[in-house]
Amino acid sequence: MTVNDIEFANPGFLYLFILVPLLAAWYWYRNRKHHADLQVPSMDAWQKNGKSIKEYLYHGLFGLRLLAVALLILALARPQTSTRKQDVTIEGIDIVLAMDISGSMLAEDFQPNRLEASKKVAGEFVTGRPNDRVGLVVFSGETFTQCPLTTDHTILINLFKEIKSGMIEDGTAIGDGLATAVNRLKESQAISKVIILLTDGENNMGSIDPLSAGEIAKVFGIRVYTIGVGTIGTAPYPVQTPFGTRYQNMEVRIDEPLLKQIASMTGARYFRATDNQKLTEIYQEIDHLEKSKIDVTEFRKKHEEFLIFAALAGLLFVLELALRFTVFRNIP
Repeated sequence: MTVNDIEFANPGFLYLFILVPLLAAWYWYRNRKHHADLQVPSMDAWQKNGKSIKEYLYHGLFGLRLLAVALLILALARPQTSTRKQDVTIEGIDIVLAMDISGSMLAEDFQPNRLEASKKVAGEFVTGRPNDRVGLVVFSGETFTQCPLTTDHTILINLFKEIKSGMIEDGTAIGDGLATAVNRLKESQAISKVIILLTDGENNMGSIDPLSAGEIAKVFGIRVYTIGVGTIGTAPYPVQTPFGTRYQNMEVRIDEPLLKQIASMTGARYFRATDNQKLTEIYQEIDHLEKSKIDVTEFRKKHEEFLIFAALAGLLFVLELALRFTVFRNIP
């Protein structure tokens, strides 16, 4: 709860403050002409009998009146303070990252290779989503859940480090990977459910057709952003030989029509990443598109403060009158 600065309900009355210097000027002018002029040959007689302290203090009565007038003007302007309270409700998004870890992800058209670049950028994406639950599914010829939906992003990022090509049977089972990700989200009550499916190849294994998995995602209200990873043309791929690692240029074959169709049917988008920078930009764009819902409800209560100013003004008026007719009654 916070207290705001003072506001005025009737700020127009503040213009009356112009009266304060005008009254002060009038008082000075009136007192300058209050005594008649007298021509004398010498001021010696009056210099010995100067004004008393009481006569100087007498002018303080008018100061009390000016202060009372100023306080009365403030009271008429109705100063108010207000207390404000905010209720903030954050509703996160449930996101599952479905990542291809097949052998072709070791191609080095990305630095150091497609898999490591994808892990790094995905980890940065997760770090930037503190209000969301995020899960991780990996697939190649088979698929499994590396991490269920969690808000403990530290554990999730550590699990990224354990992902290696060859963990499971090689191949590209896009349909199975997508279906596993859908299964992790189908019971979710989040305001938004999202899958980010990343692959560098064509579906060639698995028991579930990718389009069928996409239809299931659509039924459950899950948006599937698809990312094709790989340069245009050919990419250097490491091949193990009896003489060590050799590189062979392999054609980059991504089923873009399939990925576009899956994204389109679920109300999402397809992206093509041809290098590390482009991949980073894609995740940044998805991050911008899928924002958590933050509701801020504000309560304000105003408090009238004019009474204190009116009371002080009245007190000063009474004090001035009391002093004028008692202590200073003999001063004209």
